[in-house]
Amino acid sequence: MTGTMSFAVGLVAVVVFALLAPALQITARIRAWSLAPVMLLGLAALLSHMLGVLLGVLTLPDFRYWDAASIFGFGVMAYVFAFGAAYKSVSLDILLGLVDRPGRTAPLSDVVERQVPDLFYGRTKILVDGGLVEQSDSRFAATAAGRTMANRIGRLRRAFGIGNSGLYEFSE
Repeated sequence: MTGTMSFAVGLVAVVVFALLAPALQITARIRAWSLAPVMLLGLAALLSHMLGVLLGVLTLPDFRYWDAASIFGFGVMAYVFAFGAAYKSVSLDILLGLVDRPGRTAPLSDVVERQVPDLFYGRTKILVDGGLVEQSDSRFAATAAGRTMANRIGRLRRAFGIGNSGLYEFSE
């Protein structure tokens, strides 16, 4: 029975995470925190996991950490996957822009000329604000931190076997 209860503790921790993560995102926007959204997700995961473990240890005589952690890990990863799919998705932004237009249509040239530059400007601003890229006139250059990050991401892509996905071309 305590094994089942340990799973329940993991589920409670997922619920805490699902409430805490958006609360931190909203608070960060209101207070203009400089933490990246992914860092806020990590903080929410860490806090809710610690609260879940504390709850399990204090309430269950035979708390099974790995049972609780498996449910928690699955729930958090599902949330993070959904968050990542919705956050800063160029395709989703284009779709939302089409839905908001009269008649819910637009010529491709209108999307490319009006919407896409704003989307990419926003992505570039994130890189500049994060100290990964610096702008000089109309040119951009990777900073030392940007080159380090690019090297790390390149290694991760190779480790995961990511290559040409049909949407993006990644240089080897």
